[in-house]
Amino acid sequence: MAGKTAKKADQSPGLFVKSYLFVYNFAQVIGWSYILFLVLNHYFMPMNSKTLWESVRLPLIIFQNAAVLEILHAALGFVHSNVLITTLQVFSRVMAVCGVLIPFEESQQSFGFVFLIFAWTITEIIRYSYYAINIVGNVPYFIIWCRYTFFIILYPIGASGEVISMYYAQDSVAHSKMFTVEMPNILNVTFSYRYFLLINMFLYLPLFPQMYLHMFAQRRKIIGGIPSKKTKAN
Repeated sequence: MAGKTAKKADQSPGLFVKSYLFVYNFAQVIGWSYILFLVLNHYFMPMNSKTLWESVRLPLIIFQNAAVLEILHAALGFVHSNVLITTLQVFSRVMAVCGVLIPFEESQQSFGFVFLIFAWTITEIIRYSYYAINIVGNVPYFIIWCRYTFFIILYPIGASGEVISMYYAQDSVAHSKMFTVEMPNILNVTFSYRYFLLINMFLYLPLFPQMYLHMFAQRRKIIGGIPSKKTKAN
């Protein structure tokens, strides 16, 4: 019994790692809360002449791309997350920001962007709050419940927004040929960014259900048991 306890202690992150993870997650809570504020300000301030993309562009780029660190956190064992699932989740969003929204104005103005920014902000504020509080103490059941319930609606909305934004982007690429390499060229290679986006869109069909069902499995594990276990959820 003592051996098992010692083993668990060895596997738990040290003070430096815990402090780093708390600062990272707390900064993400602040960042995504600020993005939500900008979204609400955009819609409820009639004198605001900026588009929604212009309002949230800089903080969205900063805090969404910062999520790449989470792949490293999982790979180094800082957190007990599946590296593959983490990579898929992070890649889909970074791709949506850097490969779709930044270069294509059509995607910025699409209703897909409205869908994804709404879903992302709510999801991330809850998720990072859960992680930050879990590092320093027991997470209130209300936040646990939100973490493992809101995704039921927000995940499909966010994924739909990403796919819709990609659709508008690929339509733009079909005319502009942006990021496309055609022959003849010195390297004798060809690359169609439009087909790259289309492939990414169709990958949502097999991949999204797996991640969605994974969250349902986590929900059953975390809040499907007796109340005493819920307060100890990681």
